[in-house]
Amino acid sequence: MVNPGKRMNILKTLLNLRHGPGAAILPPEISRLHMDFALRWNDGHMGPRKFWKTCLPRLKFWNPAVPMIINRSSNNAGPATLSIYFRQAAAAAAGPTTPAGSAPKVNFITPLAQQPHSSTANECPAPPPEEGERVVTIEMKHQHSDAILQDFLQKTGATVLQPSPDELNEMRQAEDLKDRAAIDRSIMKKYIDDKRAEERLLARAREEAEAIRLANQ
Repeated sequence: MVNPGKRMNILKTLLNLRHGPGAAILPPEISRLHMDFALRWNDGHMGPRKFWKTCLPRLKFWNPAVPMIINRSSNNAGPATLSIYFRQAAAAAAGPTTPAGSAPKVNFITPLAQQPHSSTANECPAPPPEEGERVVTIEMKHQHSDAILQDFLQKTGATVLQPSPDELNEMRQAEDLKDRAAIDRSIMKKYIDDKRAEERLLARAREEAEAIRLANQ
């Protein structure tokens, strides 16, 4: 049986994935996303990198079948763009709808096995929109990840998700456990440091006693 501390850590990881920056349901007319930025963070690519690491996992969690392709290269002088592909109104009308007052639904569009792959060698640049699509581009270079997210939410009209009261309580419990664990680690570290210091003093005392014994022979 998994101990309570380990279960709480797993719960905290899940809650962190479910809620936070990027936790949002994309509207059904969003057909795919494409990010293009450099492998290294310098020269204006820090914001795109942070958006990719913190926001995109939550977007993918809530929209698992929306392809989200990442194309990275070693060219830091190049652009950093986020391309949002929209179905035209006629195509989007055939997609799933959310009744008024009901909870937003997770998009299920393309089977995961059929989604294209990302690249770290600049092999998957943003494709042109297909027939029945239009593309909106966000220039991410030299932008903070929060600014990129706000621009993204505004342009997509995504529904931002908030944790429920039960989830908020679980998040507080996870934070309390983290604080207690930090205190426990500090106490244990002090105990180990004190024990090692005592052992060093005893070893030094033994060496001095042995030196005195040898000197008196």
